[in-house]
Amino acid sequence: MSISSNLIVRNARILLPTGDFMTGNVQISGKTIISVTPETTATVSSDFDREIDANGLTLLPGVIDPQVHFREPGLEHKEDLFTASCACAKGGVTSFLEMPNTRPLTITQADLDDKLRRAAEKCLVNYGFFIGATVENLPDLLTANPTPGIKIFMGSMHGPLLVGGETELDAIFAKGQRLIAVHAEDKARLEQRRQEFDGITDPAIHSEIQDNETALLATKLALKLSKKYQRRLHILHLSTGEEAELLRQDKPSWVTAEVTPQHLLLNTSAYQQIGTLAQMNPPLRSHRDNQILWQALLDGVIDFIATDHAPHTLEEKAKSYPNSPSGMPGVETSLPLMLTQAIEGKCTIAQVANWMSTAVAKAYNIPNKGSIIAGYDADLVLVDLDNYHPVLREELMTKCGWSPFEGWNLTGWPVVTLVGGQVVYERGKLNTNVRGEALTFEDNYSNHQGD
Repeated sequence: MSISSNLIVRNARILLPTGDFMTGNVQISGKTIISVTPETTATVSSDFDREIDANGLTLLPGVIDPQVHFREPGLEHKEDLFTASCACAKGGVTSFLEMPNTRPLTITQADLDDKLRRAAEKCLVNYGFFIGATVENLPDLLTANPTPGIKIFMGSMHGPLLVGGETELDAIFAKGQRLIAVHAEDKARLEQRRQEFDGITDPAIHSEIQDNETALLATKLALKLSKKYQRRLHILHLSTGEEAELLRQDKPSWVTAEVTPQHLLLNTSAYQQIGTLAQMNPPLRSHRDNQILWQALLDGVIDFIATDHAPHTLEEKAKSYPNSPSGMPGVETSLPLMLTQAIEGKCTIAQVANWMSTAVAKAYNIPNKGSIIAGYDADLVLVDLDNYHPVLREELMTKCGWSPFEGWNLTGWPVVTLVGGQVVYERGKLNTNVRGEALTFEDNYSNHQGD
């Protein structure tokens, strides 16, 4: 990765770690922020390789998306690491954590090393990869490195990655200290309800089959095992009001949870509008669930936001239910979606930045990320909060070429994205020569143990 020796962003509306804004300049040397100063303060140096005049645009820490499915290796017709990282750069996502359900599955150190090699060659942004749990790979779960943690599919999965029984789960929770991230849907209830609703082709039945109780049962079990062993637990894509209320009443300090923009902003009414494009796991819920999840996020019961970017081709999504695959893309739209909510008064810009960057870096102990501070990495995004632009299919960088939010008129679109001090995206154009770096995860468990 070639590094600019000296770069300055001038006249930006900078989000400070306090949550306040300051009009000023950010000076970058190599990949590191070396100063954040008010507009009236003289800069350290006048010898810059590049100056970016922000002209009042808002400067935020780059988004860290902690749950994506980028499909490489094995499913590159849907997405690959290059196209996905292009979509990230356009969406202001400067780092991502990717899931293990590729082909082959990411369940050994060799599988992890292969993904890291591919990412070093192809990714325009920074990257990390989960290792997937099976009933047989406990030694790999204990030693794989570097990884943000262990991913467990408790339901909505076939083959070796499905680990749904309490005895099997207990064995994983009992050994080691590494963070465990769960897709919480109850395997037995899922199988029962699939039989009960067999033959129905209306995609709206998806939310009935994988109902709120299916999610709640699994989250209760994961929480039980986490408390039994004081094991660091992260609940992926929390989707129901019942789960949020459970955590409001009973959430140990070593447990975190995330929510997706689609579970905040879409509900079961979307099936009538966009059909199987609304199908995902866990499924969309009711308007009431939207409201409860929002309040839980505002109150800190839910800690941060992930996209669960899970692309499929339009041809695949056009199949009739249940042959249509579950999943939707999200990295290009997540930041403007949430910033639009902030401009409309649902939350603050500072909260969005915390949910989409600062809190993620803290939860996964990713050093020097998530804030605009001297000494931190220059992973930054300049956004335009004064103008609106619709989500247009023809402008998307994701290989799948569609969005469930097509036609939504949003503000907060990225204008410039920097990764490690390099301009990777600027006003519609990508610099495909930039390469991100492998993320590190400093002691991603022990400071939660015994809390």
